[in-house]
Parts: sequence; C-alpha cells; structure tokens
Amino acid sequence: MPKIDLKKENKELYNPSSKEVSIIDVPEINYLMIDGEGDPNTSQEYQDAIEALFSVSFKMKFISAKEASQDYVVMPLEGLWWVENMENFNIQDKSSWKWTAMIRQPDFITKNMIVKALEEVEKKKNLPALSRIRFESLHEGLSAQILHPGPYSEEEATVKKLHDFIKANSYEFDGNMPGEKHHEIYISDIRRTKPEKLKTIIRQPVRRKNKIISADIRNPGT
Repeated sequence: MPKIDLKKENKELYNPSSKEVSIIDVPEINYLMIDGEGDPNTSQEYQDAIEALFSVSFKMKFISAKEASQDYVVMPLEGLWWVENMENFNIQDKSSWKWTAMIRQPDFITKNMIVKALEEVEKKKNLPALSRIRFESLHEGLSAQILHPGPYSEEEATVKKLHDFIKANSYEFDGNMPGEKHHEIYISDIRRTKPEKLKTIIRQPVRRKNKIISADIRNPGT
C-alpha cells in the first residue's frame, strides 16, 4: 500500500526557507498532545511525554495500516512554548516555560483508534505520561514561520528575525490562545542528528493589526 507522508503533501507547512520569513495559513490539524512545564533539557516530565507520544504514534501507524489499509510516515515532534506573561519570554531561561508536546496525526485517525492504541501500549509499557495524552485539533490560521538550521541553543537570532518581520510588516502576535504560544517543529531527530545539522521550524500565529484572526482548539470527530 502507498505510504502517506504529510510533510511532502503539505510542503508549505514543513519546508520553509532558512533565509526569509514566510506567511502561511495553517489549517485545522489533529494532534496527540501532553502538557507540562519546566526546562526541556532537564525535565524528566518532558522526556516522559516524548516517549509516550512516540510510542502511541507508532502504535497508531500499525493499527491504521492493519485495520484501515492506510500507512503513513509518523510525523515529527512539535512543541508549543510559553510563559504566563509572554513579554517575559526568554529563549535562554527555560525554567519557567510551560509547554505542550505534540505529534500530528492524519485526518483519518479517530478517537476510537487512539483509545485502542493507548490500551495496547499500556499493556506492554509502563509509561508515566501515557494517561496524560489527549487527542485534539489545533487551528493556528495565519502564521509566520522560518527554518532554523543548527543547535537549539542558537535559536535566539532566528526567533528575533521572525519577530522583527512580524512587526515590520503590519502583523502582530495573535492574542487569541494559542496564538501567543511559540511553536517549534523538530524536523530532525535529535537522537540521530548532530547539533549543527538540526532543522527546526519556528512558527508564530499572527494577525493583521486591527483585525482579529480566530484560533481555536476543538475535539476532532470519532
């Protein structure tokens, strides 16, 4: 059976330039999500979340191929990052960060399929974060994004470039949650990629000044 790769089917979402900021319209997307807080470099909670998300995502892939005859490439890890007051968001000091770790799921994946995957993973693995997984949709809408090549520790200049573009082109951060959340998509697998070869998409939902662009989270159908 053909294998679906959403990164290739939605190139405008996953293949931005590293030199120029682009404006895109992000559709409603379904995700497995886990919330948490703290520095991802030192937080066991964050590591537990990643393990649970990938375990269920790969189980979902096999269930889909077997029961629905639809095979696909498991999508990369993504993260929403924020603090209580985004004016105090510091890319270097992550101790007060809140986060949502998440992995995109194809549109044909349903809640019932997710429940089955959770049950099968639970039988085989004792994963602390498994019970915290939720299945939701995220609609960011109008967004600015750019590719950051290299270590996560050097993202600050790329984030500044993104924010400067937003301010210089009559956009502003979308004040509707999750609009103010800093969004990262980790195209590279950190376990197999040297820091200098990493590729990370930095995305920021925006709106035209004086015009509200809606952003919402809803439960996808079963």
